[in-house]
Amino acid sequence: MGKEHHLAERRQAMVATLERAGQLTVAELSTRFDVSEVTIRQDLQALSEQGLLLRTRGGALATNVLPELSFDVRQQQHADKKARIGRNAATLLRDEDIVFIDASTTSAAIVPYLRSSQLTLTVLTNSLKIAMGLIGAPRVEVIMPAGRLRRESISLVSSGSNDLFDEVFIGIGFFGARGFTVEQGLTEISLEEAQIKRSIVARCQQVVGLVDARKWGQVASMTFAGIDEIDAIITDEGAPEDMVRAVRELGVDVHMV
Repeated sequence: MGKEHHLAERRQAMVATLERAGQLTVAELSTRFDVSEVTIRQDLQALSEQGLLLRTRGGALATNVLPELSFDVRQQQHADKKARIGRNAATLLRDEDIVFIDASTTSAAIVPYLRSSQLTLTVLTNSLKIAMGLIGAPRVEVIMPAGRLRRESISLVSSGSNDLFDEVFIGIGFFGARGFTVEQGLTEISLEEAQIKRSIVARCQQVVGLVDARKWGQVASMTFAGIDEIDAIITDEGAPEDMVRAVRELGVDVHMV
């Protein structure tokens, strides 16, 4: 019991230290806490899985350091919840569906389930990560737009309308978001990503938001889908009960996973 208590205390102190310093290496943490680098890496992995810090190459980053973190860093946050959301999203698909998957890390969690699926699908995406992830899915045809590389999301964006997407009727679209409220709907921090998402929402027969519990009640700078445009929200069990109830009363199907 004493060892477990010491472990919890060290990890709690590690999070507090990172919040003050912003970023530290494994070697620096090893020195500060007088434990081996192997132990520090185990601590960082456990804390990363809880969403309490962000792993980087050779160290860790506090969660409050940057307004928009890189795709690889954000992908580590609450990975277990994103995997459950991705698995549930994949169950909504049917053979020969035309699907849009946006460039969010939560949407990327669908990809492993598409690779193992026997469905024949057409996937539209502006995400280079998702396109690369679907190379091993021979039954999935991937269509991407032209555009400029946006490094933060590893996606292709364009300042204007994309004719390729404008000409396609999309059965179901999966959209991650930086925030979700009843009043503002699904919101995004990047103007370019919001513009793409807004144009795709208008072409989707079914709009599905992939929003873990942290995003409920949060508002980013731009709305790309109002509550009246959303058909379903897939979230985890930590979503606030009062908001879930309010969203359901407005006719939006909420999946708790």
